[in-house]
Amino acid sequence: MVVVEPIREVLNVRKRRLLLFAEASLPQGQFQAFRKLVLDELGNTGLEQDLVRVVADIRQRERHGAGGNIHAGKEVPHG
Repeated sequence: MVVVEPIREVLNVRKRRLLLFAEASLPQGQFQAFRKLVLDELGNTGLEQDLVRVVADIRQRERHGAGGNIHAGKEVPHG
């Protein structure tokens, strides 16, 4: 989705920084476990997938309109 790509790019920058901090401060084994957890939670199967779903839901609501039929309950004169 076009809308999600800029969000994904920003999120990837933050993930890389977070992992760099962790790599600098954790022993190798702990870092590998932490890296897996971060990528699971914030990656394709976590937050990124949630964002895709949220954007799709918003688009669906926008397509169907939040206000319903604008002519509902009004008589429309026939010419």
